[in-house]
Amino acid sequence: MFTAAAEVVRTAEALIITAGAGMGVDSGLPDFRGNQGFWQAYPPYARLGLSFVECANPEHFQRDPAFGWGFYGHRANLYRQTVPHDGFGIMRNWIAQRELPSFVVTSNVDGQFQKAGFADERILEVHGSIHWLQCLRPCSQTIWPNNEQIPVDEGSMRAGHIPRCPQCGGVSRPNILMFGDWSWLPERTHAQEQCFQAFLEQHADARIAVIELGAGSAIPTIRATSERIGWRYRGATVIRINTREPEIASPHIGLACGALEGLQRIAAAL
Repeated sequence: MFTAAAEVVRTAEALIITAGAGMGVDSGLPDFRGNQGFWQAYPPYARLGLSFVECANPEHFQRDPAFGWGFYGHRANLYRQTVPHDGFGIMRNWIAQRELPSFVVTSNVDGQFQKAGFADERILEVHGSIHWLQCLRPCSQTIWPNNEQIPVDEGSMRAGHIPRCPQCGGVSRPNILMFGDWSWLPERTHAQEQCFQAFLEQHADARIAVIELGAGSAIPTIRATSERIGWRYRGATVIRINTREPEIASPHIGLACGALEGLQRIAAAL
């Protein structure tokens, strides 16, 4: 199957990378799959009995900003420290060597593709990014870069600094689509979506390789995107790389392994 995947990459005229949370595991980022995975990464939330869904809720910024920013401040610090794994570089080399038109679609909010050198104007972050902030209310449609330094007490998971809106002085929050969200400003993501749609239209008749990495079915946004491209565009072939859920109907290809291993084995087959 890796040889078949390598042939798809070899003959591609355009490359679309679709990535879920599993993409970051090989960089050392925690796997939040299920409460046990989340609680293993964040023991204080296990003691409180709070799930990832309950922590990733904008209500905390309203009721207890130090608690809300404890979770997201810790994540921002973690993502800033994380070095993208070698799989990012493998795909960048394919793009550079073949001069492949490319686009990234990710549900991750960690900014790892930008950190790995992928062009920002060729990335769609469907759930937003932790590296951008907005007013909680919001008092305007403005978003701004997250340059805040947010110390977090890892015993209580409470933030020692609360970022503020520069316009109204109220609490700010990450420009991320959370669970039960009422105030996310989607304009940045909508602009990215328009760029991606233009890319698809431009390459509608091309041989498109879709490499899907670590996208599970619990929140199926990325898997659905890959499959929609795979079935709608005649020249598209999806390579689904997923440790637990690699299944996809022929002529698409499923590889039961992690993101880094899958990319390394395709590269070796090339």
